[in-house]
Amino acid sequence: MPTYIFKHKETGEEKEFFVSISKMQEMTNPETGEWTQLIQPPNTVTHTGSMIGKTSNGWKDLLGRIKKNSGRDNTINL
Repeated sequence: MPTYIFKHKETGEEKEFFVSISKMQEMTNPETGEWTQLIQPPNTVTHTGSMIGKTSNGWKDLLGRIKKNSGRDNTINL
């Protein structure tokens, strides 16, 4: 079930609900519902830093051996 953010029509209180789509439609029904849905952009998770910095030393050692044995004109960056 998705999470929605609603604003109460009378009190102005903003609250987050974890409800089904049918329950959300019931809550925001213009005739009988007490809430309005607030539309907000989705939360995103981003990646910061390099992936090499977040790996184990064993993986870094393996990449180093691959670079060392790959020849003079390799384009492997560590």
